[in-house]
Amino acid sequence: MFTPRPFRHSDMPRLQSTVAEWIATAGRDAYDHVGELPHRVYDNLRGGPPVGDLVHVWEHGHDGRVGGVTICLRFGAAFDAFCAPELRGTDAERSMLAFAADTTARHMADGEEHVLTDLFETDTTRARLLDELGFTYFRVWDDVNTRDLTGLPPLVVPEGFTVRSATLDDADALAEARNASFGSDWTGTAYRDGMMTRPGYDPAHEIVAEAPDGRVGAYTVYWSDERNGLGHFEPVGTHEAFRRLGLARAVMTESMRRMAEGGLRRVTVNHDAENLPAAKLYGSLGFTRECRTHGYRRAKDQASMSR
Repeated sequence: MFTPRPFRHSDMPRLQSTVAEWIATAGRDAYDHVGELPHRVYDNLRGGPPVGDLVHVWEHGHDGRVGGVTICLRFGAAFDAFCAPELRGTDAERSMLAFAADTTARHMADGEEHVLTDLFETDTTRARLLDELGFTYFRVWDDVNTRDLTGLPPLVVPEGFTVRSATLDDADALAEARNASFGSDWTGTAYRDGMMTRPGYDPAHEIVAEAPDGRVGAYTVYWSDERNGLGHFEPVGTHEAFRRLGLARAVMTESMRRMAEGGLRRVTVNHDAENLPAAKLYGSLGFTRECRTHGYRRAKDQASMSR
């Protein structure tokens, strides 16, 4: 019997290690990169209800083994559920999905009509369970892109800019850059305390392009899964005042160089399938589409039940 308990920040390293082992065992069909765990918990859920109300670790009552993790209310309406390979397609996975859907619906704003989730297009097991729970496919969500870490492009840095690792002292500049690239509302204190000092995040893996005036012109966080030799980018952003200078390309190129030096073999990056500028950037860096994710939804007021 696997039951949910509220997530604690100290759980993050264990969850990343556990999901890496699941990927090594079963492949990527049911799992995104382990770097998505801290990104989705620390970034996507900030400013909402307490994290322990939205993120749950599913543990076995006898031995404490982790069987899954659910993350609710991403973007105000979406949830994720990652499940151990031996539980795929079972009542345990169905329970995780139902719990995550109902938890998300309970916390959603009145104006939201649908509970959302997504899956890799090859994950027929998850698609079947979602159908049983009343979800229907409604759109292609992300392109999942990959390239190997050989034959990397040269690093080209515009004159006056410096490409380097972030430090805690960059929190204010990073908050400004994130706000100016994605329209978010970070403060430096919130970014330092809510992201940069959390378990699973390493400031050395946030690569910035510093402008001559000290602002962060572009940035990316690269995440490493040493168990599977796989890197990942999330997010990649450029300050609106510094676009079309090649800065995003520069921070990604430097990150890939560091990944390769660290022994990783491949790297992935996801983007909304309708984001053509992102597709152009990643294509110019040698990424090709590996697969797509599909979005599923269900009416918010529809309770979970098997059909």
